[in-house]
Amino acid sequence: MDTSEHPTTTRPAISPLRQRMIEDMTIRRFGEHTQRDYVRQVAAFAAFLGRAPDQAEPEDLRRYQLHLASFSASYARMNLACTALRFFFHITLGRAGFGDRMARIPTPERLPVVLSTEEVALLLAHAPNLKYRAALSIAYGCGLRVSEVAHLKVADIDSARMLIRVEQGKGRKDRYVMLAPDLLDLLRRWWKERRPQGWLFPGRDPGQPITTRQLDRACRTAASAARLDKRVSMHTLRHSFATHLLERKTDIRVIQVLLGHRKLDTTAVYTRVALKTLREVESPLSLLTPPPL
Repeated sequence: MDTSEHPTTTRPAISPLRQRMIEDMTIRRFGEHTQRDYVRQVAAFAAFLGRAPDQAEPEDLRRYQLHLASFSASYARMNLACTALRFFFHITLGRAGFGDRMARIPTPERLPVVLSTEEVALLLAHAPNLKYRAALSIAYGCGLRVSEVAHLKVADIDSARMLIRVEQGKGRKDRYVMLAPDLLDLLRRWWKERRPQGWLFPGRDPGQPITTRQLDRACRTAASAARLDKRVSMHTLRHSFATHLLERKTDIRVIQVLLGHRKLDTTAVYTRVALKTLREVESPLSLLTPPPL
């Protein structure tokens, strides 16, 4: 065969600068998604600059932020660019203080979408199949993130102590959450149907876990079938878990531990959507004694 007619396709070589940045992130154990996002942000800045990013001047960073703002880039996009570029200049290039004047945009605080208990029951009843019903039930019943649900193993279910072990959740922290008897029964039904050996919810390739995209798609499908007029995702079930516990007067510090939050302020957002609790608060107006007429 004449190989000249079929040239071998090779990946473009990674520049030494990009390789060094990747190594700096690897040393600090940055996740795969974070590394990809940071590299992409620096590449976008280089494209805007029209030359290698290590040749940038402080004014170039200001011009780039103005460029992003002029195209109505989201708050998250603006802040991600700021964080990635600061890492690149501070760590990879060793330019202490370079980029410190880049503006970080305060993110608007929006109330999380929360379902009522009746809506959650309706959602779970419309899950596409037993596998997804079990996965969605764990998200709500234990307050797990979608990535934590996807990476559960059969061995993480401790039926003797009625606990579920969450390994290396956000922030690379392990924790335990409670295991309700009804949820255990549901998981046993799922195990008997599929007999998973490693991952509790295997993906299309049994050696790999289900993807977060598959779980979110199943959640949206169930919400649509249940005719829920809300922007529902797997994270909505986590929000609902925390809110419903708060409405049942569970100590907010216990909820913080169950959710795996580092700061209590993060958990406190649910006090703003615990409507049942808010309705039960007695207004000071009702305590006033009307003046004699």
